[in-house]
Amino acid sequence: MMYRAITLFCCLFPAGQLQARGAPPPFQACTDFHCDIRKPVTLRDHQWREIRTLFSAVQTAAEERQQIQAAIAKMEQQVGEQTGSWRDLAENDGEGSEPGQLDCIAESKNTTTYLQLIAQDNLLKWHQVKERQRRNPWLFDIHWTATIMDIQTKQQYAVDSWFFANGQPPVVQPIEAWLAGQDFRLK
Repeated sequence: MMYRAITLFCCLFPAGQLQARGAPPPFQACTDFHCDIRKPVTLRDHQWREIRTLFSAVQTAAEERQQIQAAIAKMEQQVGEQTGSWRDLAENDGEGSEPGQLDCIAESKNTTTYLQLIAQDNLLKWHQVKERQRRNPWLFDIHWTATIMDIQTKQQYAVDSWFFANGQPPVVQPIEAWLAGQDFRLK
């Protein structure tokens, strides 16, 4: 009888569901212009729970994009405490001379890393992380972004954290608008 109860319990609650998942393994984050310097980052379990909580009640793709914005902002804060990128100003203010100032290359690489960590923890139900994208309307005006794709509609979105200071939600807009340089403040 006891054997049946244990077997039933194990079938109803597989081991992965009984124990809380911890934070992701250590990863590297960019800490300067062009991502020339990367530093190791280790998130604590309580920090990762904050990220998980953001995705717990998502019901639509649009809601998931909003939570992605919140998660990237929170992760920038968490990572910034360890790497010094908490000093990162909006856009290229400081022009790379200040410690912790990131350009779009570093921002897009970090954001892609954060998105991959979120996806690896199965927190994304409506989107898939895609490769970074680049736009260059003029020879010297190259700009990079992280990207996601809506699984149902196949619409790709830019997730661009470069426009704002560390810890602020990134811009999320259709990739076509981003590639065209459309002002994200226009709806």
